[in-house]
Amino acid sequence: MEHLKDPVEENFTSMMEFVLLGFSDIPNLQVFLFGMFLLVYVVTLLGNGIIILITKSDQALQTPMYFFLSNFSFLEICYVSVTLPRMLLNLWTQRRHISLFACATQMSFVLMFGNIECLLLTVMAYDHYVAICNPLHCPLVMNPRACVQLVAACWITGVPVEIGQTCQIFSLPFCGSNQINHFFCDIPPILRLACGDTFLNEILVFIVAVLFVMTPFLLILGSYSKITSTILRLPSAMGRAKAFSTCSSHVTVVTLFFGSAVIAYLRPKSRNSSNTDKFLSLFYTIVTPMFNPLIYTLRNKDVLMALRKLLP
Repeated sequence: MEHLKDPVEENFTSMMEFVLLGFSDIPNLQVFLFGMFLLVYVVTLLGNGIIILITKSDQALQTPMYFFLSNFSFLEICYVSVTLPRMLLNLWTQRRHISLFACATQMSFVLMFGNIECLLLTVMAYDHYVAICNPLHCPLVMNPRACVQLVAACWITGVPVEIGQTCQIFSLPFCGSNQINHFFCDIPPILRLACGDTFLNEILVFIVAVLFVMTPFLLILGSYSKITSTILRLPSAMGRAKAFSTCSSHVTVVTLFFGSAVIAYLRPKSRNSSNTDKFLSLFYTIVTPMFNPLIYTLRNKDVLMALRKLLP
């Protein structure tokens, strides 16, 4: 008698890989999208790489603010490198398959780097708060050792949480379609492929999002409310303008990143929200890292002077 396969085993075997649909719904634009995203990747690497180079080499930029900025630029390079190379490969080859292990690894790194970015933006807001609200204590509070410890804490804190969350999501049984309607392995589209009730998983995702997205965002808002109050009490109009200019770049990045991330992870989900998820994900995983160097250089005289020294 021929051996009959267990349906559960057969389903498990078929779900050892997924298909990242990405932007396959617009087949006529695949070459254009490849060229555009390749350009975005190169610009992101060059822009953030230059920020790292000038903050390390220029003596005028050896301050806590630029130490955090160089770490932030390195993080942005890591962030885009988790998603864009795979997307470029899929657009070029039109082979959209990704193994379950590779998908889980990609998700884990995207979530880790996203959490680290939230925490690092909070640390940068705290640095602005100390520099503006307590300038006399700034050299003591934001000394080199404290800066290194704060950055290390950002990198360490989110790692075990997101590894655990990824393992918990990929321990779910998957059935039916293996097509992920996204350009990388993200939580919402993966949960849509899971069998059974995912309510508990969605609650856990919400809790982690509140802890690592909403809480840092509220801390940043609190810091800037104190900063704004202090700036408005400055006697000189030039001093107020300089203080606001110092914070404007960070506020712009926070608005871009947190605005899209909060909407993506904390809004109510629906079965027809895949395209919205993709659009929002483009902002916080690709658009923000590309524009960060421009945002931090165009209105920063110190960085512009360092760039002039670097360029022949």
